[in-house]
Amino acid sequence: MTRAQTEPTKNKRSPSYRPRHRGRLFPEYQIPEEELARRRADKEERCQKARSIFDRICPELLQEHYNWYAIVEPNSGDYFIDIREESAVEKARQKHPESWLVTFRINETGACGKI
Repeated sequence: MTRAQTEPTKNKRSPSYRPRHRGRLFPEYQIPEEELARRRADKEERCQKARSIFDRICPELLQEHYNWYAIVEPNSGDYFIDIREESAVEKARQKHPESWLVTFRINETGACGKI
C-alpha cells in the first residue's frame, strides 16, 4: 500500500479521521456477460408471464377493485389483491415466500405510481 492509501485524511463534514479507500470493493468478482444476458432473459420471461395473467384477470376486477394492487406470482398463476400494496405483498409472501413477485395496479394500464 502506498502512503496515500494508509494515511488518514480529515473529513470536511466531521472532525474525525478515517483511512482513505480507493477503487472497487470487489474487483475480482465480475459477472460474465453471458450470465447477465441469461438474467435479463429470465426477468423478461417472468414479466411476460405476469403480464398475461394480469391481462386475463384485470377485466373481472376492474369494476369492484379499481386502483387496488395486484401482486402476481408468474410461475403458479396465483394473484393477490388489496387496497394497500404492503398488505397484498404480505398475502403473497405467506403463500410464496421465496418466489419472484410482480406488482400491478388494477386500472386501464396496470401501472403503479405517478409520472
